[in-house]
Amino acid sequence: MDLSLFFLGTAGSVPSARRGLPAVLLSRGGERLLFDCGEGTQRQMLRSVGLVDLDCVLISHFHADHWLGLPGMLKSFALRERSKPLTVYGPVGLQELMGAMRVVYGRRLPYELTFLELEPWEEIERDGYRIAAVPVNHGNRVAHGYALLEDERPGEFDRLTAESLGVPAGPAFGALQRGEIVGTVRPEQVMGPAREGRRIVISGDTAPFQALAIAAHRADVLVHEATFAEDERERARETMHSTARQAAELALEAEVKLLVLTHVSNRYSGGELREEARAVFPATELPRDFDSIEVPFPERAGARLVRWSERQASERGEAAGEQEPDVEPGSGPDAASEATAQAHPDGHTLKGTPSRAHPDGRKQPEKQPIASP
Repeated sequence: MDLSLFFLGTAGSVPSARRGLPAVLLSRGGERLLFDCGEGTQRQMLRSVGLVDLDCVLISHFHADHWLGLPGMLKSFALRERSKPLTVYGPVGLQELMGAMRVVYGRRLPYELTFLELEPWEEIERDGYRIAAVPVNHGNRVAHGYALLEDERPGEFDRLTAESLGVPAGPAFGALQRGEIVGTVRPEQVMGPAREGRRIVISGDTAPFQALAIAAHRADVLVHEATFAEDERERARETMHSTARQAAELALEAEVKLLVLTHVSNRYSGGELREEARAVFPATELPRDFDSIEVPFPERAGARLVRWSERQASERGEAAGEQEPDVEPGSGPDAASEATAQAHPDGHTLKGTPSRAHPDGRKQPEKQPIASP
């Protein structure tokens, strides 16, 4: 099953000409999950993948750059006569905030809209995977990161062993792979050990925090904010953000396979943050808007960055050698002008509850959790 992350916005606090506000579209099979929805997110979608029918939205916290695009998107869904129910998840306070926004998206919608508040470490059960609200450290307000963990997959089927045990090729092979007994042959005789599902962790805004490292342990992909470079570590501490080096140190501790940096302050072009992180953790990428991360099953390949230009060239059938150079946004002649603007209050420049069930299946499962505090 395909699994990918599409970066609709990679800036922090305010947009620039090259980077939109935070939003990540996760695609798994036919499902589409949106993590954060900064101002202009639906416009970014229309410019790239289209305004897709989302299966759910997950908001990390209530600073405006992470949710302000949601009311307008909800209204657009209504104008398009969406009928599929939509659930929006977020920290405590979500219902109050979005209740106040009804003046924007309307009280009568053609689709069922539900707002559900998550406590730290609470999990959402979905088909074949689950998502946990990971506590992070972004000041006095409650904020979540999110960890997606797929269920275990059956081990590989040993065709030769099955044939040697007298199992005929065809439907009987499929029955064994589904866990059924065929004649006297049991599935464990012909199936290898169970294979772990993929794990993706998205930090949201946070200072370095141990709970996030626990949730990201051996993750296939950790998407971590990198608002500042190391020479602004004190500013990062004051505003409860992270430097690129701190994100890399957490990735190294957590033994993740790929670190992806985002939430870039407009004082940076991006490349300098990526190189700062790679000095600590070489397996680091920093996407531009509309870039994606493809996450195949581990036995096939590792996660990899796909540039938007590469994707467009592939869709046009052009040769890979015709792709544009790997130059970070903001590194052109007008990059300096982007870095000369007034200070933003957040330090940028302008340039747990008990287990309980829910109608949609959200619960704190009894099986092994994604992580524990």
